[in-house]
Amino acid sequence: MAPESSLTDSSPLVGSTPAGYGTLTIDTSVDPLSSSVSSVRLSGYCGSPWRVIGYHLVVWMMAGIPLLLFRWKPVWGVRLRLRPCNLARAETLVIEIRDKEDNSWQLYTVQVQTEAVSEGSLELPAQDLEDGRSQAAVGAVPEGAWKDTAQFCRSEEARALRYYLFRGQRYVWIESQQAFRQVSLLDHGRTCDNIHRSCSGLSLQDQTVRKTIYGPNVIGVPVKSYPQLLVDEALNPYYGFQAFSIGLWLADHYYSYALCIFLISTTSICLSLYKTRKQSETLRDMVRLSARVCVCRPGGEEEWVDSSELVPGDCLVLPQEGGLVPCDAALVAGECVVNESSLTGESVPVLKTALPEGPEPYCPETHRRHTLFCGTLVLQARAFVGPRVLAVVTRTGFCTAKGGLVSSILHPRPINFKFYKHSMKFVAALSVLALLGTVYSIFILHRNQVPLHEIVIRALDLVTVVVPPALPAAMTVCTLYAQSRLRSQGIFCIHPLRINLGGKLQLVCFDKTGTLTEDGLDVMGVVPLKGQAFLPLVPEPRRLPVGPLLRALATCHALSRLQDTHVGDPMDLKMVESTGWVLEEGPAADSAFGTQVLAVMKPPPQEPQLQGMEEPPVPVSILSRFPFSSALRRMNVVVAWPGAAQPEAYIKGSPELVAGLCKPETVPPDFAQTLQSYTAAGYRVVALAGKPLPVTPSLEAAQQLTRDAMERELSLLGLLVMRNLLKPQTTAVIQALRRTRIRTVMVTGDNLQTAVTVAQGCGMVGPQEHLIIIHAIPPERGQPASLELLPLESSAAVNGAKDPDQAASYTTEPDPRSSHLALSGSTFGVLMKHFPKLLPKVLVQGTVFARMAPEQKTELVCELQKLQYCVGMCGDGANDCGALKAADVGISLSQAEASVVSPFTSSMASIECVPVVIREGRCSLDTSFSVFKYMALYSLTQFISVLILYTINTNLGDVQFLAIDLVITTTVAVLMSRTGPALVLGRARPPGALLSVPVLSSLLLQVTLVAGVQLGGYFLTVAQPWFVPLNKTVPAPDNLPNYENTVVFSLSSFQYLILAAAVSKGAPFRRPIYTNVPFLVALALLGSILVGLLLVPGPLQGPLALRTIADTCFKLLLLGLVAFNLVGAFMLESVLDRCLPACLRRLRPRRASKKRFKQLERELAEQPWLPPTTPMR
Repeated sequence: MAPESSLTDSSPLVGSTPAGYGTLTIDTSVDPLSSSVSSVRLSGYCGSPWRVIGYHLVVWMMAGIPLLLFRWKPVWGVRLRLRPCNLARAETLVIEIRDKEDNSWQLYTVQVQTEAVSEGSLELPAQDLEDGRSQAAVGAVPEGAWKDTAQFCRSEEARALRYYLFRGQRYVWIESQQAFRQVSLLDHGRTCDNIHRSCSGLSLQDQTVRKTIYGPNVIGVPVKSYPQLLVDEALNPYYGFQAFSIGLWLADHYYSYALCIFLISTTSICLSLYKTRKQSETLRDMVRLSARVCVCRPGGEEEWVDSSELVPGDCLVLPQEGGLVPCDAALVAGECVVNESSLTGESVPVLKTALPEGPEPYCPETHRRHTLFCGTLVLQARAFVGPRVLAVVTRTGFCTAKGGLVSSILHPRPINFKFYKHSMKFVAALSVLALLGTVYSIFILHRNQVPLHEIVIRALDLVTVVVPPALPAAMTVCTLYAQSRLRSQGIFCIHPLRINLGGKLQLVCFDKTGTLTEDGLDVMGVVPLKGQAFLPLVPEPRRLPVGPLLRALATCHALSRLQDTHVGDPMDLKMVESTGWVLEEGPAADSAFGTQVLAVMKPPPQEPQLQGMEEPPVPVSILSRFPFSSALRRMNVVVAWPGAAQPEAYIKGSPELVAGLCKPETVPPDFAQTLQSYTAAGYRVVALAGKPLPVTPSLEAAQQLTRDAMERELSLLGLLVMRNLLKPQTTAVIQALRRTRIRTVMVTGDNLQTAVTVAQGCGMVGPQEHLIIIHAIPPERGQPASLELLPLESSAAVNGAKDPDQAASYTTEPDPRSSHLALSGSTFGVLMKHFPKLLPKVLVQGTVFARMAPEQKTELVCELQKLQYCVGMCGDGANDCGALKAADVGISLSQAEASVVSPFTSSMASIECVPVVIREGRCSLDTSFSVFKYMALYSLTQFISVLILYTINTNLGDVQFLAIDLVITTTVAVLMSRTGPALVLGRARPPGALLSVPVLSSLLLQVTLVAGVQLGGYFLTVAQPWFVPLNKTVPAPDNLPNYENTVVFSLSSFQYLILAAAVSKGAPFRRPIYTNVPFLVALALLGSILVGLLLVPGPLQGPLALRTIADTCFKLLLLGLVAFNLVGAFMLESVLDRCLPACLRRLRPRRASKKRFKQLERELAEQPWLPPTTPMR
């Protein structure tokens, strides 16, 4: 077979060695497959006349049945009809996707499409090739590896563009490389300078080239017509089995039953068609975005085009009033205030600034503060340098951020859940049982001299009895009830199958700010700096003397003014509010300063300042700014004021990082101790620094400054201390989760010491538990990477270190076997790169992960999943998008009703939603087990009844089948799922394996009891003196009514109700059965009808074809059998629940869990580990 490629394969191409095969690297930034796929493999196929003839012969000889199989398994049809060939000549491709978790392969087929290309349409002018822009359209790569790809369709052999579409992504054929390539990778490695050179726009010819390759800028959601949906639905295996059953019942003269099932199936299909169509239309309308946009053309011209015509490299002119963004674009001129709630769930508008020029490769995630994402709403656009706000298109269609999210909805990640796999195996086992029953029925019916055609019909009818066709619908009802209950509590779920996964959670990661703690921050005060000494805390920053620190507090932010309201980061809002200064933008700001500026901060009128101030406060203008970056942990501004000879640069960010950028002589010796005194108390600390700039105080000069130029030779100005209180519900929820043995982990971008304090305050780390800070030192000066451990008690011993996160001078050797570990993002990165074998042990004990960048949060979730944890993630949806999507159960705290960021969106503003999701998940999973057991027992009970009646050459009647399947079983199966979750989250977890000893023991014993009661009732009947045997020479249903049928039907009808009650136990995952009032009413009502039908047959006796039994004592004896069955069923379930686990522990030694994290926990319990002095490879 072909070699496989992992997601980290360095080659971006689909090779074709050996012929007909290739591997594919996935663009992880846009492809929803990337989180669950380890490799993708392609196989090429083309037409073969002999194979086509053979294919049609097989289809004709088997009466078209293979066409149905090939619809369910298209790959079979492709491999039978076509022959393998080189990818260069392939007409059809088979895509094989390997799952990360279970290494299983999923197969898909796609058609290679060909688009005619006119003569010379892809030829590019020489000047276009020189600047590299047109090369980028088809993926120019470093070192000139394939610079001629812009003209790959010019050869005499090829006048067409070959490509295929898979899950919305387009893959084009590159002739020179004999490979397909994902179009989103074509401009991979494009630098910021390249993007700025594109601001002049594309020529029409260049735009045509790119349109041919990239396709239209459309996120197309397919909405099938009702006839197409009908064909898809009717050819579903489930409805195929239903159609087979209906035909069989008609042949067996069960007209009423067949008609009812036909009507129910038809109604179900119609409802399913309507629901599917409605969902597709809703999603299509939600993502549809068509607008007229203005683009630049070379020479300064502008042209209005439809948004579907946009291609990467086009330069958009954004209107001042804003609007929806139709693609992903890098902002190259001006600023925008953007609402990104549709993508991230974050309701706070975000300020986007122009992309800085430089040789750095452009990345939408790294440069998200300079990137406008498709589908987001620009609230306001402002131009500063030049008259227009410009943005260069970087991605279109499904390659955009919105396209990736839509693709993840259309093609959700497959769920690797043991329960679903076991359910399929169990249905297969029932099929084998049906086969055995068929053999037995053939033997019995032949012995009773039943005609051959009747034997065939009866034997096949037994298959429809054993394999319950209503099982999928009954299982779906469980999650629908859970989804409805969650919605009533303000938790919205867009992936119902994830609800059951919530019941298996073993570890939950939490963001800190806005999740564990309050979203807003309160300013505690400012710690000014004088010389090399910190002054006492100033509680009211507005009373600071006019100077660099006050100006930094008033201007170092990314706030904007929208309809007379300040919008932006909550921390910035609180900081500016504490100064009392007011923001002005637009013409008012320009007139206040006398020239064009980004914004002006005005001091408060008549605000009393400190006595003895040397100068009155004057307005300060903001000339340039780099908004806060989670990856860089800082932001910068350049400001000036009237009379200033030169502007000043201010920086605000992580204290450790800012101090590292400052001149050593401006950092007090007690910096680390002062910082720790605040962070240890749980305060959030931000450092401010600044310096004069040797440029003129103008907007043009400031805009030319690079971030690096602003951040050299800074002087520390002071510390801003903010209070971030725990939410009232946090501690109770964390303690509840820990009591139930669910690990809780904090993943935050905040300071390590602050995170540790919050972890201790909310109970993640108990008062008597040890916490160790683990620190990794990267390789430097020829020394290999190394690790050191620091008990928290010694953390105050840091003396003179600029960064407690990076302290490297501890020599204590604590035993980490029973300890919590805390580490920073930098340490996590070193562990990932230099200590991959040690990383799993750290993750098993890690509780606090601080200073984590957004991508590191995602990596952490994925690494935990590799250890076979079922991982939950709860965050506010802003910097946690990747982690929320990667987690098994992602819960976004957002006011939006539903978010595509994560499966669950909670309108609760606290983590109280997490136990709710877990309780509902456990309830849904336990209910799924109960419903599955009930449906299996119902089938086996009816199987036993039919076999008993077949033995004496009779069967259940038409209306009897209807009464059992529709009136009794369907009613109780639907209502038994309504029982709500337990009010308290317990330690016990529902079993994940259906094929386990407790479940199989319950099924076996209950079936034995059912068979014993039915056989007992039958033998009691034939022993009665008034018993008259049926006429065996007359086949069923013509020999109805008879005594045997009446007794078996009556007893089995009671058994369906008894089994439903017996498997519907409450604790520990569900509420008691008596809380499900509709279920109890249904049991009582149906039970009363059955008792009346047995004792005093009324008008139902005729339609049900029941024989009158005059012996009252015998009827009471049958009720006694029913009572015995009732008591026995409940006793069996009770004894199995209480005694079976203990018996199993005695009979067999407890097997160690095979889960990777359990093995590591045992290893750590047996043998402690110590940090190595050299990297482990």
